[in-house]
Amino acid sequence: MALEIPSWLNNQFIERILKKSENDDSIRVVNIVTKPATNKGDNYTSQMYRTTANFMRHQGSKQITDKKSLIIKTTLPDGPNNNLVQEAGLFDIEIKMMTNTLRDMESLLKDKKLAGKCYYTQDANPVMLVIEDLAPLGFRMADRQAGLDLEHCMLAISGIAKFHAGSVAACEKEPKYKEQYHKGIFNSSHPKEMKRFFIGGMKGLASVMKNWTDVDQQYADKMMSVAEVSYDRASDSTILDDNEFHVINHGDYWVNNMLFRYDNEGKVIDHILVDFQLCLYGSPAIDLSYFFNTSPSEEVLQKYYDKLINEYLTILSATMKKIGCKTSPPTLADLKKSLNQKEIYGFVAACTILPIVLVDKADAQNLEEILGDDESPFNNKAYMNPAYERAICRRLPNWNRLGLLDA
Repeated sequence: MALEIPSWLNNQFIERILKKSENDDSIRVVNIVTKPATNKGDNYTSQMYRTTANFMRHQGSKQITDKKSLIIKTTLPDGPNNNLVQEAGLFDIEIKMMTNTLRDMESLLKDKKLAGKCYYTQDANPVMLVIEDLAPLGFRMADRQAGLDLEHCMLAISGIAKFHAGSVAACEKEPKYKEQYHKGIFNSSHPKEMKRFFIGGMKGLASVMKNWTDVDQQYADKMMSVAEVSYDRASDSTILDDNEFHVINHGDYWVNNMLFRYDNEGKVIDHILVDFQLCLYGSPAIDLSYFFNTSPSEEVLQKYYDKLINEYLTILSATMKKIGCKTSPPTLADLKKSLNQKEIYGFVAACTILPIVLVDKADAQNLEEILGDDESPFNNKAYMNPAYERAICRRLPNWNRLGLLDA
């Protein structure tokens, strides 16, 4: 079914946004064209529209024509999934990030654009953000099914390292930021529907694993046993430890929440972040574990994991020094220790988010289809993907060694 364009998303609304964002009362919108901004299976907690506006404005004594593209991000239709997003306060978090925290981080970093500009926010009827469309700047999503190659991963790691460094500086300047971002994706205070998605996903995986021929069946039994407790364990892993190094994590750092830019030869040259609904103050291992378990290709993970960790720490340390952070960066030993401790975060992500990353576009589902209902609970077609099966089979021995499969 085609995405219905809301009646309020009209010429008058866009004209009001443009006048404010461009600081130009002479703007008169001639027409707008609005389309869905994402494909099915690419976004689960909001509806996103891309609106291109053609408008007139004064330039000196002349009247000229101009064009601008905007992303309008708003709540899901009324129903249980919208209630989940509202109760979890996901839009509140993103509005705080995009109107205050990110501005501070970018001003401290000076030469690094972390995200698109935020032109307008609204906290009710409906809740929304109007954001810069990064596509005209050449940014686009990478191929999530292929997994990120080394060049893409190096940019993604460098980008998150600078994001983290900027957050350290921002928190030193405004300690209140440490208190504002305290939920993330795994949190016991979230609505029960959030927990249901992850528990249902892990049980669904365990059921499918029983039909896999290349896996020790003890792992399928263990997966079913830990399904009920892993979400809470991932939530517990975010409890702050005063002895650890802390940053503001993106919180949902996977391939669909970053965009890349390419040169004329198709070489990837730049990276930027999107979607700040799940930001979380805590160990940087949260973002790193989540990223490693959802986004790189299996080849990159096997060959270049240590290279990427070293690159992260090098960029983090250099950036923190450059912008004058008083806090000391972690040592490599400290970071690796944190990664082991936070692997539960990536483990749950691999069991529930990675299948969505690897699913064929023809089999992509929205959140309602995945969650199902009381008569037909949890039905994620993504678990049937052979590429996902290979990825999980390779990781299971390490998770078992770390005790993550023990109930």
